[in-house]
Amino acid sequence: MGRRLTWLAVGVVLTVVVVRKGRAVVETYLPPGTTDAIDGAQRVTHAVASFRSTFATAMAQREQELRHDLVGDVDVEALRAERPERVANLRRAWSSRHGEDWAGSPTEDPDDDDGYTFF
Repeated sequence: MGRRLTWLAVGVVLTVVVVRKGRAVVETYLPPGTTDAIDGAQRVTHAVASFRSTFATAMAQREQELRHDLVGDVDVEALRAERPERVANLRRAWSSRHGEDWAGSPTEDPDDDDGYTFF
């Protein structure tokens, strides 16, 4: 455990030294104002990322509010799972009321003038 902690400390110290020396080298060799432009670009990038995160969170929250207003406290996934059974029940009820069985009937177009029928 002691060796790991020692190497972790060495890594942290080396990182700090490299970052500071790197900034000194950049400020020495780049034209004046370049680091300000880079810092400005980093701030803009951070602002855009922050905006996207806030927007995505607000959009998800609003979606939840709209879904609750639309369907209430109903479990939407349970309704989706029950849908095939409900559709089958509705088709059976419609067929029994109208005396038709769509599964066994040929499909004919009443406006078809050429006399072809599809079975």
